[in-house]
Amino acid sequence: MLFEIYITKNQKTRKPFAMKRLLTILPLLSLIVIGCNREPFADASISVNPAYVGEYVQFKSYSTNADYVEWDMDDGYTYDQPVVDHYFVDPGWYDVQLKAFGIKGGVDVATFPVEVIGAELTVVVRLWTEEGTPPGYLLPDARVRLYPTLTDWELETNLVAEAYTNSVGECTFDGLSYQQYYIDVWEANHDNWTLASEDVGWIETDMLEGIYLWTFEAMVDYYPDGKKSTASGDRSERTLEAPATGEKRIPEGVISKTPVKRK
Repeated sequence: MLFEIYITKNQKTRKPFAMKRLLTILPLLSLIVIGCNREPFADASISVNPAYVGEYVQFKSYSTNADYVEWDMDDGYTYDQPVVDHYFVDPGWYDVQLKAFGIKGGVDVATFPVEVIGAELTVVVRLWTEEGTPPGYLLPDARVRLYPTLTDWELETNLVAEAYTNSVGECTFDGLSYQQYYIDVWEANHDNWTLASEDVGWIETDMLEGIYLWTFEAMVDYYPDGKKSTASGDRSERTLEAPATGEKRIPEGVISKTPVKRK
């Protein structure tokens, strides 16, 4: 038996049109599939670099194809927000790491080196005088020490830095952390120990933000020869109790600051 197939005119013209539509749709489907499988890409901007200790720095993620991000600031702190405001306590170099996690499970990592500059503190050693009298003289060759806590100052432990004043009674410390310091001054006939016993403000700095240049006027008392407990500066045998009579001296205006000039 013979079968005859008849193809109408409409059927002949419809077949190439359908193929044309299919050829148009296939590339679009390929693009959609590729787009869904794109890997995440980690990228970010940093508001200021180098930064100073205690200065807030903004880290902003511009990662693409990422479901969420994580920051590791290389100082023990981590965040999971795309925009982070963070400050560093200690000077040095930090490798800040950004991880971008993709929807399909992929992850991309970017590392951003950040330089952090320490604070600068100038200590000016001057003889204490009563209010309304001429300022006391500036003291050269005085030993100045910085301690991180009041307890360390009292026990003379965990010394941070030591310097001697120049001919105009000044010495400067740089590379300091964002924290308070406690200042010990000793010279053969001068120290600030009695003043410290009257008010801790005579030896305690502010929190030293690196964006300022700090000056601390460290007042000292004078002790005639033979009245010092030791010529070496060791305070272990010296009493720090406040005098039994007389008013305690209150520090005013012993610390000042000026903004640094960025390079």
